[in-house]
Amino acid sequence: MAGHSKWANIKHRKAAVDAKRGKIFTKLIRELTVAAKEGGGDPESNPRLRTAVATAKGANMPNDTIERAVKRGTGDIEGVVYNEIFYEGYGPGGSAVYVKTLTDNRNRTVSEIRRIFTKHGGGLGENGCVAWMFDLKGRIAFAGDSVDEDTLFDLVIDAGADDVRTEDSDIVVITPTDNYETIKKAVSDSGIQYESAEVTMIPQTNVRIEGRDAEHMIRLMEALEDSDDVQNVYANFDIDEQLLEAIG
Repeated sequence: MAGHSKWANIKHRKAAVDAKRGKIFTKLIRELTVAAKEGGGDPESNPRLRTAVATAKGANMPNDTIERAVKRGTGDIEGVVYNEIFYEGYGPGGSAVYVKTLTDNRNRTVSEIRRIFTKHGGGLGENGCVAWMFDLKGRIAFAGDSVDEDTLFDLVIDAGADDVRTEDSDIVVITPTDNYETIKKAVSDSGIQYESAEVTMIPQTNVRIEGRDAEHMIRLMEALEDSDDVQNVYANFDIDEQLLEAIG
């Protein structure tokens, strides 16, 4: 299976007990603010904000913190203006890396992203060099022992899902972005519990990397995700599961 998918699962499980809650909240607040700025402060009519609010609540962010972030975005209260910028590059072994940032200082952010790529055996590329390798999709993950796969398959395919996959011990549903909210609601209404749900970039193909390249790839991912300005990191690496667990 794809190492990137395994990496995503590891991230979600660690997030539940991550000691760096302040950093997690900072990233979520930025997303709430930008989502409200771009689409308005009503989650019912703003899908991006609706997803951001659900993610923030899933991380146990207080409601008043969420409300303040939304009001900063709509201009009801003063706050920092963030810009959404994507960076593209290559990791060890030729893997493609796509980085989403929210920043109030473009020069600081590009300098930091370039430094991280260089330090961990990668390189920052030009705009468009790897974006075409990824598709924007919804991804809903379930613990494999918590759901009947046939029942889930029938439910989500009828609701418009693209695919149902087995990834390690998890079952993952891939959806078009247009149907993501509908499918997530159908799952919730059926009483089936999911482990994580997000709109993300899914790689079209994966690059197998091993040995030192694999270790450097994981360190690159960790360093990028630890950067204050980075919201999400997407990559198309494929690493042996046991090696990934040992490194990650």
